[in-house]
Amino acid sequence: MKAIGYIKNLPITDAASLTDIELAQPIATGKDLLVKIKAIAVNPVDCKIRANVPSADDSYKVIGWDAVGEVVATGELVTEFKAGDVVYYAGDLNCQGSNAEYQLVDERLVGHKPKSLSDAEAAALPLTTITAWELLFEHLNIVQLPVGSTDTSNDVILVIGAAGGVGSILIQLAKTLTGATVIGTASRESSQAWVKTLGADYVIDHTQPLGPQIEALGVGQVSHVASLNSTGSYFETYIELLKPFGKIAMIDDPATPLDVMKMKPKSLSLHIEFMYARSMFQADDMFEQGRLLTAVANLVDQGNIKTTIGKHLGKINATNLKLAHETLESGRSIGKIVLEGF
Repeated sequence: MKAIGYIKNLPITDAASLTDIELAQPIATGKDLLVKIKAIAVNPVDCKIRANVPSADDSYKVIGWDAVGEVVATGELVTEFKAGDVVYYAGDLNCQGSNAEYQLVDERLVGHKPKSLSDAEAAALPLTTITAWELLFEHLNIVQLPVGSTDTSNDVILVIGAAGGVGSILIQLAKTLTGATVIGTASRESSQAWVKTLGADYVIDHTQPLGPQIEALGVGQVSHVASLNSTGSYFETYIELLKPFGKIAMIDDPATPLDVMKMKPKSLSLHIEFMYARSMFQADDMFEQGRLLTAVANLVDQGNIKTTIGKHLGKINATNLKLAHETLESGRSIGKIVLEGF
């Protein structure tokens, strides 16, 4: 089968950083599905792994953790899916990735693809959807409401870096399933416009002091922070902005340690969201990721959530994947980057 992989950790500008290769097609056993890949998305984690995690034994490492595809075979323990099902998922860091024509994935991590979306549109969703859902409902413990509820709450969620992949779906989930007020941050005119179209109640500029901008909105104190990037830069600001017993949930990796004891006077809490924790450690509730993906697919098909695709770069090959990595590493992408077909 065709695939794209690497052996050495190299800058994306190096010709060997990602290479078109041929590998043997894997065989499904146990709870694995064998999926024929139709479309993929590229995430910052792809860049981090490519730059920092070497391949084993000088064999090619295949990365990629967002995919849409058709189930073509199943392991003997599979109970929820069958050949012919079209699925979407983010997979497992411990396994070969989705930058290949065929991939094995544990059925517990898989959801049925939204019927109303194209393959490329659906590929934009899995990793960021899981991240945003776990952050909102498992870490920040935002109360989830039925779709269509007119109930409101006193929760004020500040979303830092709202125009990126996670922010793009998190805002939609918050506005669809909670009664919270959502403040998104974005600095450029284009990214601010994007955040507004996703449903944020307010958009502020994170390159300017946050406190005065939020105070001018008249929405009260922030109760929850979704810190999607630059947590180290804003951490002390969060502490100032949050009301007592407020919560911060982060997904990034600050370069310097955070002084968490500064949170004590307000009895604040800090949460770290890492969507691969369930799959990496074979958690008892791995199935929750597949369940939430199917739930979000239903929200999409009901017209409540839209794709977060930002850019379609064409076929799945080394040239286009390098361009995707370069774009993400520039820090200026809006929404998700997708590729489709081999």
